[in-house]
Amino acid sequence: MDSYFGLCCFSRHPSRVWEFYQYRRELTLNAPPSAAHRAIAECEARLSRQGRSLVVITQNIDELHQRAGSRHVLEVHGNLFQTRCLSCGDVEINHKSPICPSLEGKGSPDPDAPDALIPVKDLPRCDEKGCDGLLRPHVVWFGETLDSQILTKVEKELETCDLCLVVGTSSVVYPAAMFGPQVAARGVPVAEFNTKTTVCMTFFFQTNPV
Repeated sequence: MDSYFGLCCFSRHPSRVWEFYQYRRELTLNAPPSAAHRAIAECEARLSRQGRSLVVITQNIDELHQRAGSRHVLEVHGNLFQTRCLSCGDVEINHKSPICPSLEGKGSPDPDAPDALIPVKDLPRCDEKGCDGLLRPHVVWFGETLDSQILTKVEKELETCDLCLVVGTSSVVYPAAMFGPQVAARGVPVAEFNTKTTVCMTFFFQTNPV
């Protein structure tokens, strides 16, 4: 969840928020998937050839899993390259670079860089016929609930999987922090791959050994 922003902040400073996301969209568009992304995608392909499946449940919003080759990805915090219209609610995939002409080159991380103060009419707008509503990034902001349809799919996977790998996450953001423990509570093996010990997972496994 991108806790830095909320809908209230977007309502007050839409230009500033879009600057933030425009810069990060550009960074992500030029970022290659990591070795971990590729390994997960290769594992999915190998299992698929064996008639089995691998589902990636991610808090990331950068599409790097998909670019690495993963086909079955559930994004619980949304997607940086999707937009949602505040007027009609339409959700669209959007990889435009820049996302609109007024945001080209904007979003410098320099704390002394002035706000662009782009007029709302020049920010990303809805392409649906007769709408032209203001678009926002289709990501989960502070105070917002997760997509219930995505969560339903996640719950199904947690209830039926026979192995859970927790990879590269601090496991401190809920509800995702409890995905591993939830699976382990069924007696299913859970393995964590991280550069540091995860407090939440360690506590669970000490008190509820698999």
